[in-house]
Amino acid sequence: MRFWAYLLDLIVIGSIERLIINPLFRFLEIPLVEFNMFAPISIASAIIFYLYFVLMTKYFNQTLGKMVFGLKVIDLKSEKLSWGTILFREWIGRFISATIVVGYIVIAFLPKKQGIHDLFTDTSVIHIER
Repeated sequence: MRFWAYLLDLIVIGSIERLIINPLFRFLEIPLVEFNMFAPISIASAIIFYLYFVLMTKYFNQTLGKMVFGLKVIDLKSEKLSWGTILFREWIGRFISATIVVGYIVIAFLPKKQGIHDLFTDTSVIHIER
């Protein structure tokens, strides 16, 4: 379910970029066609991507993808996720997913279905009843 939730989140993020960032860049006459990680469009996309996951997880414990599939991020030590936990979880999670694809395969074999990024931050993604 986490995989499908993540794919849905990517669609949401892509939609946000196409509805807000691309028109804004066109209006400001900032090029959209540079394929460079330091291009303005790449930086804006990375910021939207990271903010989406951080803000949705902080305020709802779920992204839209997780909401659709009945998943929720919890802190294993307390009830409320802290900013530090979320920022680190999302940063390490994106780093791992970009560099170590095997990182998400680990989820299938752990009893609490935690990814490596969850192990680092003492968090878990649980299924909630609707």
